[in-house]
Amino acid sequence: MSFTAKAWEIFNRCINDYHQKDNVYAEMNNPYDKENLIEHLLYNKNWIDTVQWHLEDIIRDPEIDPNEAIKIKRWIDKSNQERTDMVEYIDSWFLQKYANVEIQPDAKINTESPAWAIDRFSILALKVYHMREEANREGASDEHRKNCQDKLDVLLEQHKDLSTAIEELIEDIEAGRKYMKVYKQMKMYNDDELNPVLRERKN
Repeated sequence: MSFTAKAWEIFNRCINDYHQKDNVYAEMNNPYDKENLIEHLLYNKNWIDTVQWHLEDIIRDPEIDPNEAIKIKRWIDKSNQERTDMVEYIDSWFLQKYANVEIQPDAKINTESPAWAIDRFSILALKVYHMREEANREGASDEHRKNCQDKLDVLLEQHKDLSTAIEELIEDIEAGRKYMKVYKQMKMYNDDELNPVLRERKN
């Protein structure tokens, strides 16, 4: 099984697991232990994305209580940091896996790392799941279902294209035709020394 086929399977298992309770407060029960590190990381990554997907739905309620909205917004901020950290863990796994590859003299670096492409792959799995729900939703108009089916067809094409691109990137790294680095995102807004508002509050 290719890497992307495995990742897609794990992402969909995670999404289905979440929707057993369909509750942002539900606890994650990762079925992959740390002995299977990449599977563990991929499931964890998609769980973060899935919860955040639903938090983004909740916060768009025009009648949400302002205090609840602030709570959800801070939760989303925290989730974004966790998502970034998880991407870096996945990239570190790739970096270690291919640490002994002989890099060719004319090797190039890719515009994005494998894990950031996988980040988009995880979000795509969520888009496919929810668009398929809408394309088959009982009670929705025929026009709505048709529009959603058209969008789903595009998403499935994106799945094929992104799978191919990720596989080719991994093959290029494995063959030394491309090399990768792990750059920390260095987000400033969560740091009470770098965010001037937080720094002022601290002092």
